[in-house]
Amino acid sequence: MSSTPGTPSDPSGSTAASTPTASDLHLPAGTTGRGNYETIIDPGARDGWAHTGLRVLALGPGESEIFTANSVEAMIVPLNGGCEVSVGGEQYTLRGRADVFASATDVLYVPVGSQPTISSADGGRFAVATAVATGIHPVALIRAEDVSVEIRGGGNMTRMVRNFGTVGAFDAMDSLIACEVITPGGNWSSYPAHKHDESVDDGEHRESELEEIYYYEIQDAPDGGPGFGFHQTTSSGESTPIDVLSEVRSGDTVLVPHGWHGPCAAAPGHDMYYLNVMAGPDPVRAWNITDHPEQTWVRGTWADAGIDPRLEGETR
Repeated sequence: MSSTPGTPSDPSGSTAASTPTASDLHLPAGTTGRGNYETIIDPGARDGWAHTGLRVLALGPGESEIFTANSVEAMIVPLNGGCEVSVGGEQYTLRGRADVFASATDVLYVPVGSQPTISSADGGRFAVATAVATGIHPVALIRAEDVSVEIRGGGNMTRMVRNFGTVGAFDAMDSLIACEVITPGGNWSSYPAHKHDESVDDGEHRESELEEIYYYEIQDAPDGGPGFGFHQTTSSGESTPIDVLSEVRSGDTVLVPHGWHGPCAAAPGHDMYYLNVMAGPDPVRAWNITDHPEQTWVRGTWADAGIDPRLEGETR
């Protein structure tokens, strides 16, 4: 089966062409999928969404899928299971993992215009994070042991970030920024709330204009019951109203075209995972944020609170 993402109608235009509603931005598991894809979000395929995309591919044992990277660059991220990717006449093995909570994973970058074939002998689920791009960069295999792991926050705001595709961690690409975050049950992340919805460089402060995708997986209860968490996005200006407070479950996606986003809260007993995908219209790939002024003070509490012991020893 072959599948082609849409070409953005105006990749240099505003990400807030119309006022989105909560139902536009919180996409429950399975509601955007077709064929072997559980989730399909393509840049330019919906109003006010121009730069980023995400597809979640589910393959049974022995199945394969061709992905055509029209106008986008991509990173292939195994969520559970491993896969082989054939692209440009070469084959790459992504060893994968049991699930997103187990460890970092091998990741493959593929450039704009490529046509990788993803296949899995044992089956699995694979995220394809995309961003509009024009420059062509080499295919790159990033091994799990080479992924930078960062601990952010302190106390019940401690979370772990796997920086496989962030600025400074991997830069051989045009516009895509991607990482994954583990928030232990009962903790808060994306906190303080922050924004990156305008380009600012006034000599004292910088901010980058970036769309952002949050793709969630939540750890089940010991008896198998589904876990849950919460995501919040609020308006950063009168011209861009937005008000989202959603209960999120495994497989849900939340789009952030603009606004203060965070905090994200993991229900006690249910570790939370999210994959972040970002890109925007700025000519230079950068991730510069502005904290919500009412919440930035919490950063000053982290040192005294210490690292949540569930995440001690994870940094590399």
